Amino acid sequence: MKILFITSNRVGDAVLTTGILSWLLEQHPDARLTVACGPLAEEIFTGIPQLERLVPMRKGKYSAHWRRLWRACIGTRWDLVVDLRHSAFSYLVRTKRRIVFSPSPQPIHQLEQLANAVGAKPIPLPRLWLSDAQKAEAARIIPENGPVLAIGPTANWTGKQWGAENYAALIGRLTAADGLLPGVRVAVFGGPGEEATAAPVLEAIPQDRRIDLVGKKGLGLAGACLARCTLYIGNDSGLMHLAGAAGIPVVGLFGPSRAEVYGPRGEKSIALHTPESFEDFEALRVWDIHNATGLLNSIPVEKVVEAATKLLVPQVK
Repeated sequence: MKILFITSNRVGDAVLTTGILSWLLEQHPDARLTVACGPLAEEIFTGIPQLERLVPMRKGKYSAHWRRLWRACIGTRWDLVVDLRHSAFSYLVRTKRRIVFSPSPQPIHQLEQLANAVGAKPIPLPRLWLSDAQKAEAARIIPENGPVLAIGPTANWTGKQWGAENYAALIGRLTAADGLLPGVRVAVFGGPGEEATAAPVLEAIPQDRRIDLVGKKGLGLAGACLARCTLYIGNDSGLMHLAGAAGIPVVGLFGPSRAEVYGPRGEKSIALHTPESFEDFEALRVWDIHNATGLLNSIPVEKVVEAATKLLVPQVK
C-alpha cells in the first residue's frame, strides 16, 4: 500500500500530525510512505520505518513548491492521499482514496480535529520516531545522572513569549535548595536564530548546570534530548509540542493563542493561560504589532511553579 501524507510547513503543526500518521501506519503495517512537509519539519519524519520518500516543500514563487510535489508524485498510483493542508493538490493525483483535512471554525483541539478527519479513536497523541544514533548522541549530551529541567523560552513571535526575566526567576525557584528540583541541570531549547532571545535565560543558570541546546541541534536530536528530561516548561511553540511527543510532562504558556486548540494534551500536561482571554487579545489587534512584547507577563511565576509541582510531585516522591 502506498500512502502520500501531506503535512504542515510549521514545526508545531507537523508534530501534531504525527499521532494520526502513527495510527494510519498501525492500520496499514505494510504501507510504503511518502511524506511531504516543510523543510524545517523534515527531521520529525526521517526515523519512520515505513518511510520510502521525504519531499521537502520549500516555498517558491507562483506555487513552485506545489509544482515540484506534483512532479514527484504524478507518476505514482496512490492507495491513500492524506492532505492536511486543505489544498487542491490531492485532487490532481491518482489515488483510490483521499482524505482532505478542513479545519473547524470552532475552537476544537487540533488533535481532535485531525482524529475526526481520519476516523481515529481514541484520539492518538503525537509521537517521535528516534534513531539509535540520535538516542546515543542525546545520552552523551544529557547523561542519566539526575533530573533535568527543560526550558523553551522562544516562540515564532515575540507576543507569544513569556519574559526572559520570568524564566530566570522560575529556574531560580525550581532549582533552589528548597525548590521542587533542587540543584538540577537545566537544558534550554530553541531554534536557529533564537540565540539572542534565549541568552538572558542561559546566563541566569550556573555554568556547571547549564545545557545550551539553542540553535545547535536538529529537531530529531532535540526530541531525543527532550525525552531524557524530567519536565518541560515553555511558550506555545513547536518545541512545546515536540516535548509532548517525547512523552515528558509539559507546562505550556498561552496568551494570544488558543490553549483549547493548541495546548499540550495528555495526563502529564498543563496549559496555563493569561488572565486575558484569546478574545481580549483579539480585540486589541495585537497581531498588528510586529514586535509586541510582554503579553504573557501577566502569568505569575508562582502559577507556573504550582503547575510544575502538580505534575511532578507524585514522581518526585
